[in-house]
Amino acid sequence: MSTLSIKNYLSLVKFSHTVFALPFAVIGFFLGIEFSADSPDWSLFLKVVLCMVFARSAAMGFNRYIDREFDKRNPRTAIREIPAGIISPTAAISFVILMCLAFIFTTWWINPLCFALSPVALAVVLGYSITKRFTWLCHLILGLGLSLAPIGAFLAVTGSFSLIPVLFSFAVLFWTAGFDIIYALQDEEFDRSQQLYSIPVRLGRVKSLRLSEVLHVFTAAFLALAGFLASFGMLYWIGFAVFTALLIYQHRLVKPDDLSKVNLAFFTTNGVASILFASFFLLHHFLS
Repeated sequence: MSTLSIKNYLSLVKFSHTVFALPFAVIGFFLGIEFSADSPDWSLFLKVVLCMVFARSAAMGFNRYIDREFDKRNPRTAIREIPAGIISPTAAISFVILMCLAFIFTTWWINPLCFALSPVALAVVLGYSITKRFTWLCHLILGLGLSLAPIGAFLAVTGSFSLIPVLFSFAVLFWTAGFDIIYALQDEEFDRSQQLYSIPVRLGRVKSLRLSEVLHVFTAAFLALAGFLASFGMLYWIGFAVFTALLIYQHRLVKPDDLSKVNLAFFTTNGVASILFASFFLLHHFLS
C-alpha cells in the first residue's frame, strides 16, 4: 500500500479523532492496574491500543461506506474519499472487514472474556451507522460505542467488571452524545430533507444545544461520582476541573445563530479535554 493510499485510509476513518476515546481506554487500563495491584504489562497495553484503533477504524469505515450516497448529496461531505472516488466502495468494505478481523484476533490474544464480547462490541460500533435512518437517539448509540473504551480496557487487565470503570463509561456515553449533537447541527437542514433522524432535526437548534448541555452535566456528575467512590486524590480533581471547564467552554463557542465554531468545539476542545483529563489521571496513578 502506497504512502498516498495509507493517508487516504487514515482520512477515511478520521484517524485524528481517535483522541476522543483512546485517552479513556488508557484510563481504563491503568484503573485495572490499580484494582489488580499488578505492574503494567506493556504488551497488554499495546493490545488494548490496537483494539481501540481497529474497532474505531472499522466503525468509521463502515459509516463512510453505508452513508456514501448521503455523503454524495451533502455539499459538506461530498469531498469525502468514497463520494469523491478516491476510495472505492469495495475497497472501503474490504478495509472494514480487515479491521473487524484484526479486532477479533487481538481480543482473542488478550483474554477469553474480551474475545467472547468482541462480537457485541462490533455490533454496537458498526450498528451506530444505521441508526440515523430510524431514531433520533443515534447520538446516544454513538456514545455507547465510545463508552466501551474504559470498560473494555479494564476488562483486558482484570477479566472482570467493576463499578468505577462503568461510571467512566457512562461519562463517555453522555460526553460523546453531547458533542455529537453539536456536530450534527451542521447537517440539520440536509438531514431533514433526506428524512434522516437526529436530535437537531427533532428539536431544532436551541433545544438541541440545551440538551447537549444537560448531557454534559451528566458527564461531569459521573466523573465526580467515580472520583468520590474511588477516593481519587487531588491530581484527579484538577483533571476533572480542567475537563469540566473545557466542556463549558465549548458550549460558549456555539450559538443557535452562529455555527462557525462547531469544528473548534467538536474536535479541538473535546480532543484537548480528553487528553488533559487522562494526563492528570496518569499523574494521579503514578504519583499518588
